[in-house]
Amino acid sequence: MSWRGGFQQYGKPRRVEGGLKAQSTRGAIGESWWSKRFLAVLESLAMGSRLTRGRNYARAGQVLSIDVRPGQVSSSVQGSRPKPYGVTVGLAAFDDQTWERIETALAAQAIFSARLLAGEMPAQIEEIFAEAGAPLFPTGVEQLAMACSCPDWEVPCKHIAATFYLLAEAFDADPFQILHWRGRDKDALLARLRHLRDADDQAHAGSRTAKRRLAKAASAPPAPVVVAGAAIALADLASPELAETVDRFWVAPVPLPARPPTLDIDVDLLLRQLSTPPTTIGGTELVEHLRTYYTAFAPPSLEPPP
Repeated sequence: MSWRGGFQQYGKPRRVEGGLKAQSTRGAIGESWWSKRFLAVLESLAMGSRLTRGRNYARAGQVLSIDVRPGQVSSSVQGSRPKPYGVTVGLAAFDDQTWERIETALAAQAIFSARLLAGEMPAQIEEIFAEAGAPLFPTGVEQLAMACSCPDWEVPCKHIAATFYLLAEAFDADPFQILHWRGRDKDALLARLRHLRDADDQAHAGSRTAKRRLAKAASAPPAPVVVAGAAIALADLASPELAETVDRFWVAPVPLPARPPTLDIDVDLLLRQLSTPPTTIGGTELVEHLRTYYTAFAPPSLEPPP
């Protein structure tokens, strides 16, 4: 009898009270883009019936507990034996230097910091991790160290698959669990982002203050030019001709003719240029009345000859 046949002798899994049940009762599990991205690695393995049985385990509440820690996820899954099976899924956590690069890049983009501080996972965050040389999600099954205490010799088994599905829903509820798995818990990450953002804001504030000062200095009126001592200052110049002409610099070379304060024009010039007003307001008669008043108010030099 094959080992698979020996494994099948254990029969159906024991029923569990109070286990963790998947929120999804049918169809795919995982609602957010990040949980679907994570499950894509598992589903790429073409596990066939094991994948289906893993979903059934997740929906039936066979998973008793899940614990996410940096570098490792552990769970307890009730199978057909009295004692639950222990499952571990390892994924390398990033070191502090890698996280410093990631946090600096995240803080440089205000939208990423705002979304993370709001408890959301921005879709472009994968690019930040990739540019730092640290992919956020596993790119292949070889990056996962999977183990289960069940007698099934194939990995991943249905207990591991059930853990994956419950883990995906945990990621739906709290995307920071993914980052915690990679080595940075939520509080530490957000505190670091706030610190970097505050430092960046202070730097920008200092830059803006300096720019305002420069702009203010540039827009200030020029200092007044003192002309009183110009002749004394220019007298020391090498050119004597220039010093001798300073007192005549602002004097016209030829006397300008005196201009009259007013221009002599006929007092009724304006009345002759305008069209005759309509009869509703006086017509020609109004013009004649106005001409009389204009003549009376005009200086004697502008009165028309008799």
